[in-house]
Amino acid sequence: MNRHEVLLADDHAIIRNGLRNILDDTDDLRCAGEADNGHALLGLVRQRDWDLLILDLSMPGRNGLELIRLVKAERPHLPILVFTMHQEEQYAVRAMRAGASGYLTKEVDGDVLLSAIRKVARGGVYVSAKLAELLATDVSRPRDVPAHTLLSNREFEIFQRIVDGRSLTDIAAELRLSVKTISTHKSHILEKMGADHDVDLVRYALQHGLADATMD
Repeated sequence: MNRHEVLLADDHAIIRNGLRNILDDTDDLRCAGEADNGHALLGLVRQRDWDLLILDLSMPGRNGLELIRLVKAERPHLPILVFTMHQEEQYAVRAMRAGASGYLTKEVDGDVLLSAIRKVARGGVYVSAKLAELLATDVSRPRDVPAHTLLSNREFEIFQRIVDGRSLTDIAAELRLSVKTISTHKSHILEKMGADHDVDLVRYALQHGLADATMD
């Protein structure tokens, strides 16, 4: 039996090691490559064909949603399974719009993970019940939509970091952008969200399930 060759992209070695062990313990899947940042991932994608990419959205140097689009531009037929700590309400619909074929959070159990990997590797789409509901809502949503859905992918990622309490300097360093660029994005975010201060963004995020209510 030919084994599906899987490319892993996650900046945490312990996650890659765990996924590699899960894959290599099967008869039909094999970890054939690993990347710990967006630049390395794109280099590997350009080198050869892969049967599946398992992608974390929080990769150094690149917006995870942007990475999906860049990978699909290089390899349109490469299936992408997002495997991330971000809950489905935060990024799942955007990831699927960008070209992902499935979305899983890292709290999922091993059996569900393997089932999703196999389905996506074979050309299918993995959608949980929650994601199916989110996608249905997204397709049929009225014109009076929640303010955060008006944000671009880059703005939404910066919005998430702001409500997590990160400074503009820290956000700029993480995304490898200038502080001035981040500040400009923040101004656009405040305008689109109808907010005056960071506190307004945090309050909105808590009300819409986009932030952890226990955060400091």
